Amino acid sequence: MPFARSICVFCGSSPGVDPAFVAAAGALGHAVASSGRALVYGGSKTGVMGALADAALAAGGRVTGVIPDGLIKKEVAHRSLTELRVVTSMHDRKAVMAELADAFVALPGGLGTLEELFEIWTWAQLGLHAKPIALLRVGTFFDPLIRFLDGLVAHGFVRREYRDLLIVEDDPETLLARLDA
Repeated sequence: MPFARSICVFCGSSPGVDPAFVAAAGALGHAVASSGRALVYGGSKTGVMGALADAALAAGGRVTGVIPDGLIKKEVAHRSLTELRVVTSMHDRKAVMAELADAFVALPGGLGTLEELFEIWTWAQLGLHAKPIALLRVGTFFDPLIRFLDGLVAHGFVRREYRDLLIVEDDPETLLARLDA
């Protein structure tokens, strides 16, 4: 894949309990913007999402948020973005984010983050896109998930080639370089 110009990041609208989650979001946001890439994300100004967007904006990056109208108040829409797209549903949010992105990264988050990651990964498995997908490992947050995914392979429910579609890196710069490989 050529240079991934636009990176979609799935992550939580809450900060979680470990300050490392917000710090990692800031580091990734800065790395995305500093590398000349655009950031696409869920549009919130709070939690991991907010730290991601704020860091990208502070580094001079272009940031597009995509948020369903029903979540504007709940997730507290970020009003200082380059662009805020308001859509009607979560389905529309995911479709717009997928359309705008050349690659996908997941940071710590909850059920919505996991749902977005697994849907975009399933789309790749089905051949609906060939865009790279990654996890930015933050401490041990994703380790149980990674073990579970490897167990799916061991139990014969996921083929190794599909498991290998998911890039896992600890460092934002290294992750971005692997998205381009």
